[in-house]
Amino acid sequence: MKLQLLILTVLRCVVLTNQENQEKQPMKTEEFNPDAFNTDGNSTFMYDEDLSAPCSLEVPGFNSLGLMVTYIGVFVLSILGNGVVVYVIYSMEKGRGTTDIYLMHLAMADLLFCVTLPFWAINAQSGWIFGNFLCKLLSGFQEASVYGGVFLLACISVDRHFVIVRATRLRPFHRLLVKVTCGVVWLVAAVLSLPVAILKESMHDEDLGRTICYENITNESSDRWRVIMLVMRHSIGFFVPLVVMTVCYGWIVVALIHTRNSQKHKAIRVILAVVFAFVVCWLPYNIAVLIDTLTRKKTIAMETCETRYMVEVMLAVTQVLAFMHCAVNPVLYAFIGEKFRKHLLSALYRHRLISRKGSASSVGSIRSRNTSIM
Repeated sequence: MKLQLLILTVLRCVVLTNQENQEKQPMKTEEFNPDAFNTDGNSTFMYDEDLSAPCSLEVPGFNSLGLMVTYIGVFVLSILGNGVVVYVIYSMEKGRGTTDIYLMHLAMADLLFCVTLPFWAINAQSGWIFGNFLCKLLSGFQEASVYGGVFLLACISVDRHFVIVRATRLRPFHRLLVKVTCGVVWLVAAVLSLPVAILKESMHDEDLGRTICYENITNESSDRWRVIMLVMRHSIGFFVPLVVMTVCYGWIVVALIHTRNSQKHKAIRVILAVVFAFVVCWLPYNIAVLIDTLTRKKTIAMETCETRYMVEVMLAVTQVLAFMHCAVNPVLYAFIGEKFRKHLLSALYRHRLISRKGSASSVGSIRSRNTSIM
């Protein structure tokens, strides 16, 4: 959470500083037309309208340079953190549980997501300069990683429910079942990302004066397609998995009330922290996108340009918060997951990065534990 607060504080300072400069320049105010506001569509979840506007297309007081720096920072942290997670779990010779397999795939989904961030960072500052193919490919990667990540979190909650509530013992075929489940998750995520990859196009926007990566829906069925995309992103990609997590962890909490096993409490603490981080990062953005969609369809009336600007800033800030999710999970593993820390120390010792004194006790304890990485 400290990482999120730090990045959001930097963004706030950038916005306030730029606002002071904007106040020195007079700005024309005209009657607001909500259909006429356009954004550059640098996210797979943006909903854009290609219309001319009386309001300024650039949000006054918001500095795109701050977004670019933030994206690059999240990219670096995510690459380092998730790379370590994948390496540590993959290098486990013994004791790799079913949850460990899910977590390794979750880290891979976060890596896939963060690979796209440098491109969106440059897009936020200079527009889309990478061509039509990368516009489609990276948008598809981003969409698939989001779906894959939330589906894997739901799978982890179901897995923990069977282990803790139903006391299901780990059997050899369980690992095979988990691997098949992960394969199905990736397949479904890839299929759900196809519409975005197909519809996204690189095109030059005359009003913005730069090229954008944009969901080009301009035919007669455009409204229907937008509704379908909205339902998929909010229900299948967020609320349905969230319901699954809530039900599973609700049963787990009830079960933990009747047990004194401290190891189970430590395990569920990490899982709950991972789910909490997901909700904190993605719920505000889902709400912001929903508000933005309703305003563009005139379901919610927007009377002034300032109100429209407020929605755009809310979208940008909550988008940054959502993107930060790919860098949060490794922090949770490092500071809360005891078994993960010990396996990490063991890996560092094998590569002679730390002395035996700092890792001897950890290596010994690892060999005696076959529970989850939690």
